[in-house]
Amino acid sequence: MSLEAVFVRDGEHFQATELARGPWDPQALHGGAPAALLIHAFERCSPQPELRLARVTYEFVRPVPMGRLLVSSKVVRPGRRVNLLEGAIHDQAGAEVVRARALRIGPSELDALATSCSGLGPPFPGPEQGRANDMVGSGLPMFSTRAMEIRFVEGEFRRPGPATAWFRLRQPLVAGEPISPFELTAAAGDFGNGIASVLSWDEHVFINPDLTLYLEREPRGEWVALQSEMRVARGSAAVAESVLWDQQGRIGRAAQALLVSWR
Repeated sequence: MSLEAVFVRDGEHFQATELARGPWDPQALHGGAPAALLIHAFERCSPQPELRLARVTYEFVRPVPMGRLLVSSKVVRPGRRVNLLEGAIHDQAGAEVVRARALRIGPSELDALATSCSGLGPPFPGPEQGRANDMVGSGLPMFSTRAMEIRFVEGEFRRPGPATAWFRLRQPLVAGEPISPFELTAAAGDFGNGIASVLSWDEHVFINPDLTLYLEREPRGEWVALQSEMRVARGSAAVAESVLWDQQGRIGRAAQALLVSWR
């Protein structure tokens, strides 16, 4: 299959290409790929475009396999000022692999100027000053190395600790269709635990069975940055948190719960 997009539409299904592959299993997708695909579905099912996407919560029920995927979405709570949407992805055997809920609300009519971050720009260098992605992987095409361009301005994949990196999609999410700003944000938002791990990639797994995005405004431009940190303590639930930015300012937050163990 041509590697010119992360997914190829196949009737009511989407075929995942090798560009969607994740780091933990060569037959499973990176979480950012199905997260972005559900945004693709949500953006096409809401009847009120004046409402803004404010929150998306994903549950990765089981590993998302390479192959044909069925994506569904619907409005479960219509309203003039608030919409609640539900979506799911099923594999070709019919098993649910990802479910999500999205909240769309009316935009604020007020402006608290003292706390507004929009338009101030991020407090770190832009992507043109970033360092190249240091993730080598297995040599197979992967979402983190072939689909996504990543430029670090703090930290690295292989350097434990907090990190800040810029992300953009090299290829369309869906073949023949433009990339929306929210698709890019969802694709990048799942990388917090990867770029800011405090644990060795060689000895540990730190898989997120969920992802929540809070979006203060629509992203602008082709780059989204994550300013990320991970916290792991014996006997506690490990988490990764990221502040999301574009080149004009802050756009929201991402949070992940983490399953941490030895390989």
